[in-house]
Amino acid sequence: MAGKPARTGNAIDQTRRMLSLVTYLRERPGARIADVARAFGISEDELVADLDVLPMCGTSFRGGDLLDIDTDGERIWWHNPAALGEEAAEPLRLAADEATALLVAARAVATLPGLREGDRQALLRATAKVEASAGEAAGASSRLSVTFESEGGVFADVDRAISERRRLWIRYYSPARDEVTEREIDPIRLVSVGHTYVEAWCRRSEARRTFRLDRVAEIRILDAPAAPPEIELRDLSEGLVQPAAEDPEVVVEVGPGGRWVAEYYPHDSADELAGGGLRITLRTPDPASLRRLALRLGRDGRIVSPPELAESARAAARAALAAYEGPGDAVPGAVGRDARPV
Repeated sequence: MAGKPARTGNAIDQTRRMLSLVTYLRERPGARIADVARAFGISEDELVADLDVLPMCGTSFRGGDLLDIDTDGERIWWHNPAALGEEAAEPLRLAADEATALLVAARAVATLPGLREGDRQALLRATAKVEASAGEAAGASSRLSVTFESEGGVFADVDRAISERRRLWIRYYSPARDEVTEREIDPIRLVSVGHTYVEAWCRRSEARRTFRLDRVAEIRILDAPAAPPEIELRDLSEGLVQPAAEDPEVVVEVGPGGRWVAEYYPHDSADELAGGGLRITLRTPDPASLRRLALRLGRDGRIVSPPELAESARAAARAALAAYEGPGDAVPGAVGRDARPV
């Protein structure tokens, strides 16, 4: 296995994966690490990170109730699978604060848009049972509420579309082009690499694309079935875009209005500049593709090196400016000829 540190997903992804992992491992004693990682669509390092957490889980913190799971580097062994069996079951006792937290969380999840109705009803039935047993704690929990951010609703819709194999319609904002587009996509999987994304087959571009959930302005689940072509899933544990060390280095300086570049483009470094700007060093196999970025930035940034790319970007900016300006006049809002070069 690689010696690189594992990259974990968000709490929802990791919790869901680990719950499934418990069932998977119980039914497959001595499972190979490579096979389990492949089955869950994660790297071996991520799997080992999950295995480091599982021994801290169980029905209680008493001896024998925690999961006794370990690995010899090739296979995974579960030494006490009976710890979760019926013979280990005991009446659950919750403290008042535990009951309050559980009820508040359950009610919040039940309000998520896109949650399957069967799941919602099952959750509400379980919540009612906890309320009946919680006594005064149930009353305290009713005075508390949790509201999920908008990304939670998008996540729920995407998750539902994946499980029901249905197509999605989205309005998506692209900061690189500063535009919102409408697309129909066949979702493939949810991934978390810093932010949460859906990897999908885009019907508009007829290619695999990755969409960041907090940039989805609007979403609808369609009746059409999702039918993405058979494609090999990529290992995203090291990031969505993974420039090679031998790729050419490009240095870009941006002002406060261009700081989004450091968020959108994988980079080697981003050093603060006076006035709130950044000096960003990145690598790309096709430096010429960054000319469009330079035009997009306008006054908010410029390419510093390599020199030939910087000059190429300035030439593209001059050509674009000439297309908008007539002899002796300028289009309102256009960058003037004395503007800082891109």
